Amino acid sequence: MQSLGKYALAVGLIAVSARVSATIPGTSVPQSAQTLAVVLVGAFLGGRDGAVALVFYLLAGGLGVPVFADGAAGWPHLAGATGGYLVGFVLAAGIVGWFADRGYTARPRTALAAMLLGHLVILCLGWLRLAASLGLGDAFAGGVTPFLSGGLAKSVLAAAVVSVWIRAGFGRRPRPT
Repeated sequence: MQSLGKYALAVGLIAVSARVSATIPGTSVPQSAQTLAVVLVGAFLGGRDGAVALVFYLLAGGLGVPVFADGAAGWPHLAGATGGYLVGFVLAAGIVGWFADRGYTARPRTALAAMLLGHLVILCLGWLRLAASLGLGDAFAGGVTPFLSGGLAKSVLAAAVVSVWIRAGFGRRPRPT
């Protein structure tokens, strides 16, 4: 039951962060705090549990719970233009969590590298999905470029939060090898 609680908490955190957004002119995907929550979930839950939490998030949204950006829900969002970003959430949480499981998020520089990689994965998968309908150039211009500075800022913030949390003795320690 404890596992279900942490997954529910993670899904709730991401859902709330998805409501904190701003529309960027020229793109159909809002800039939200969602990806910040995704990388934090990965860092705090670890690779396996972070990815599982994001699968639950996608299932909830797919089944009609309004957890996606700006309260969107339904399978068409997973299959549509934003589907690549959403699938990227699972991989990003898993990758950031992999770094956390090995203790890399305890150090600011490697925590930042993990967060940047997580955001890069989300943007790359989103770009590839958008490219199927818009073409590579237009998809990059509308689905990646507007989000680079936000991804950088959220990566810096996430790395700082996680590093401080771990150094204060609250966070994950590396698994024994």
